[in-house]
Amino acid sequence: MVTDVVNRIKAELLATFNELFTWFEVENQLLNYQPANGGWSIQQILEHISLTNHYLLILITKGVRKSLEISKSTNAVFVPNNYDLDWEKLKTIGEHGSFEWNRPEHMEPKGEPSLIEIKERLEKHFHECLNHLAFIKNGEGVLYKTMMSVNNLGKIDVYHYIYFLVQHSKRHLSQMQKIKIEFNELYDR
Repeated sequence: MVTDVVNRIKAELLATFNELFTWFEVENQLLNYQPANGGWSIQQILEHISLTNHYLLILITKGVRKSLEISKSTNAVFVPNNYDLDWEKLKTIGEHGSFEWNRPEHMEPKGEPSLIEIKERLEKHFHECLNHLAFIKNGEGVLYKTMMSVNNLGKIDVYHYIYFLVQHSKRHLSQMQKIKIEFNELYDR
């Protein structure tokens, strides 16, 4: 049932962003620590999440608009009784290192926005997602699909796109947790 899908996405969105916002409270030394593998620091990861969300939300916003247009033009929303998200397939997006992906250059952190600006952007993204879910709460999100090349997902609807955004953040939450563990071991905390 679509209501269950929307409620689950909303609950995971809330939990994920609440956890994401806790990373803005860590000490600067941890925030800027470069892991031994040469990967990004936590601040760089937070910037990457904000950049990726920005571009995903362009597609999500377009998808919501198109879904609502289709819904209005047909005066009905037909959602199959057995509609459900492919939760398991999308959960792999949330697992750090679960697949190979070369991100576009425009999603690479440049170190230009301040930590406060990154947090403000993520807060804005969170509210945009909630608003989008409110607009398509009756199943409209199934009416429009867009291609998603990441992990060969193929054509996915708007609900899947929003859940993808959530899972992408979860992917990086686990990455930041690994950095924290490495940092704590290094500094014997």
